[in-house]
Amino acid sequence: MRYRFFGIEVDTAKFELRVEGRRTPIEPQVFEVLVYLIEHRDRLVPRTELLDEIWGDRFVSDAALASRVAAARAAIGDDGRTQRFIRTVHGRGLQFVAPVEMVDQVGGDLPVAAAAPFGDARQSVRFVTASDGLQLAVATVGDGPVLVKAANWLTHVEQDWRSPVWRHWLADIGRRFTYVRYDARGCGLSDRDLSTSDLTDVGRWTDDLDAVVGCLDAERFALLGVSDGAIPAIGFANRYPERVSHLVLYGAYSRGLRRRGPGGVTESDTLLQLIRGGWGGTNPAFRTVFTMNFMPGASAEQMRWFNDLQVVSSDADNALRLEAAFHDLDVAPLAREVSVPTLVMHCRDDRATPYEEGRRLAALIPDAEFVTLESANHVLLADEPAWPEFLGHLFRFTSA
Repeated sequence: MRYRFFGIEVDTAKFELRVEGRRTPIEPQVFEVLVYLIEHRDRLVPRTELLDEIWGDRFVSDAALASRVAAARAAIGDDGRTQRFIRTVHGRGLQFVAPVEMVDQVGGDLPVAAAAPFGDARQSVRFVTASDGLQLAVATVGDGPVLVKAANWLTHVEQDWRSPVWRHWLADIGRRFTYVRYDARGCGLSDRDLSTSDLTDVGRWTDDLDAVVGCLDAERFALLGVSDGAIPAIGFANRYPERVSHLVLYGAYSRGLRRRGPGGVTESDTLLQLIRGGWGGTNPAFRTVFTMNFMPGASAEQMRWFNDLQVVSSDADNALRLEAAFHDLDVAPLAREVSVPTLVMHCRDDRATPYEEGRRLAALIPDAEFVTLESANHVLLADEPAWPEFLGHLFRFTSA
């Protein structure tokens, strides 16, 4: 059996632990403790049970068990203070508390994750090959007309499925559409090697979206671009207008930070420097600043989850490359040529992408409809009034 959680894979057949695709050394007994806790994650496992199952009749001290648990935590990026994955209930036992997916092999060596429940909905994950050979992770949920979400970075199709930040997007949109989304190259479950990718080429991002829709049965579909996902969405709508029934852009822009004048260059330099110094480190201060920029209205739980997502979704090198590339992109010439029905929605007090950039984008696209949402969040949250308003406009526009 293979288990996945937060970019970590435990393969019981090969006796391997892989973190972000890289094999991680782990002692046999430490591995057995980890597997046992994962396999019995539905309950608290008493320490005596662990000792009996792993060591049998041999006498082992509590200190030895504690050292194996500490080693298991260290191997998966956990510790006794945060207890993100392995929780200790003093005097009673241990429990594996992270959400886990079991993975099968389907159709050769391309993994397909077992569907994870959300209400009555189920998600499937598979992989497609981009034009340069990279593998892109594609997730599908729901039933109905096809709505494809072009990739924005800082996603993870497995973890978004159960997150307090993104799961309402999947559940609510999946009730109306066959909702298809994918991890951008360098992010989530998609291939992480960006060494040969020209990230400043709009065509590169458009080609990736082209590869994803190539595996769909639908010849024509609605297309959603969120944040920098507008870049491939606009590129695809311009390249294949006959395939896009409706184009919906939310929190989007036509020009990256460095294309917005001296102030944008200064802001870009500051953000990139923060990424160099803080991404993926043990100090959560930078990640909290980044999260606050995206979701100032988030709860403590949502902030913790989004902080963790930054580490799981992308390593520091890729985060820097991706962010720098998006700061340099400009799709204004393509936006002026869009000929499909287009709706642009933007939050008035969006901190991550200023309202003026959304208004500017809508003005560039011929006959685009522009809707202002009353929120300061770049990622709309389930309990704010702007979320049902967003859904209402999305459903209305794509039904026309």
